[in-house]
Amino acid sequence: MSEPTGAARRRGPFKVGDQVQLTDPKGRHYTFTLEAGKNFHTHKGSFPHDELIGAPEGSVVRTTGNVAYLALRPLLPDYVLSMPRGAAVVYPKDAGQILAFADIFAGARVVEAGVGSGSLSAFLLRAIGDHGMLHSYERREDFAEIAQQNVERYFGGPHPAWQLTVGDLQDNLTDADVDRVILDMLAPWECLEAVSKALVPGGILCCYVATTTQLARTVESIREIGCFAEPQPWESMIRNWHVEGLAVRPDHRMIGHTGFLVTARRLADGVEPPMRRRRPAKGAYGDDYEGPNKS
Repeated sequence: MSEPTGAARRRGPFKVGDQVQLTDPKGRHYTFTLEAGKNFHTHKGSFPHDELIGAPEGSVVRTTGNVAYLALRPLLPDYVLSMPRGAAVVYPKDAGQILAFADIFAGARVVEAGVGSGSLSAFLLRAIGDHGMLHSYERREDFAEIAQQNVERYFGGPHPAWQLTVGDLQDNLTDADVDRVILDMLAPWECLEAVSKALVPGGILCCYVATTTQLARTVESIREIGCFAEPQPWESMIRNWHVEGLAVRPDHRMIGHTGFLVTARRLADGVEPPMRRRRPAKGAYGDDYEGPNKS
């Protein structure tokens, strides 16, 4: 049985072509690709790549300046934060939420719109595996090229489950019987009619937006289209902790707002969504409210 795409690059001794992440004594990271005969240089000295080739992951190397560096393969969250960018990346904390709450499973048929730099595409491809399907749509050709390079660099070549199309989702979507749709774009409400036709009953729509105005319009548009269950909006934040003996406290910095997520389940054809039992707050839809589709 052959290994899944990219799996061989995640285990075993370091090989030529592997990406290596060095961690210095202050916790700073340096990422590079192993090449025979090359040297890695820092302001603290250098060491030859050949010293790591064939060595087990988790080795420690010392530079000519006698500074120790821990050598590991970068995790996918590390990789997406250090890879070249065309557009902003989906941060690992949000990618993890998407994988969990959009219920991305092995073999899933997924449509993604708004590829950006390829961060979320890499997470999705690793989750669906070689026998799934990810069809990604990106309006900008330059972003698509950067995303393709980043994804192929991570997996060591083209992924068999990935198809990348340059163009608008509404104009180019031909996929049918899709399990999940992920929209990372400025105006996801413009695509709701198209993706609702592509999603299977029970399928999940997940939208990633940056601002409260986008969030409000996305949620109200999902309600208005009438073929989804009640949408669920939220955001997540991460706060690391400092633990040193009796000094246990939250770090002074945290990963705060990066974006909002909205998920909704596709209803069966011809079914109306059940009426919400929780009434909107008084004044939520005042006389001046014009609906999500009014400019």
